[in-house]
Amino acid sequence: MRLPEPISALCLFVSIMVALVATQPAFAVNPDEVLSDPVLEERARDLSATIRCMKCQNQSIDDSDADLARDLRILLRERLAAGDSDQEVLDFLVARYGEFVLLKPRFTAANLLLWAAPVLGLLGGFLLVMRYFRTRKGEAEPAAGDLTKAEHAKLTKILDDRE
Repeated sequence: MRLPEPISALCLFVSIMVALVATQPAFAVNPDEVLSDPVLEERARDLSATIRCMKCQNQSIDDSDADLARDLRILLRERLAAGDSDQEVLDFLVARYGEFVLLKPRFTAANLLLWAAPVLGLLGGFLLVMRYFRTRKGEAEPAAGDLTKAEHAKLTKILDDRE
């Protein structure tokens, strides 16, 4: 038995809406953590999305249910409520927990090698491949100038005998 067209369209619409709602990220911020000022809460959400949960290590504190993430969310909101700027809050957390607390590390002289390593690796690999092919080419076709006097004389004799 087929459903009438309007009912099947409604079922499809409801299914799509359920799928969209189910795939939305679930934030771990508890209602008791939310600031009363919507502007400060928005700043807190933006900042907490850039802070790594030290326990989960691949989630932001906004997405993590860990107790440490909750403590960091509360600390972050306390600092914002006290009047700290976003940069001051980040600097405080980095001073307390290290650069690892940031999901996107800063570009500094201390981690320059980490940022440059992929480029240096590709350049080194390219140079090794070029060197390999140059040495192979040199082995296959020795230059005439590389012959010793005895080899040159022998080659000349062979060519003269052929004529």
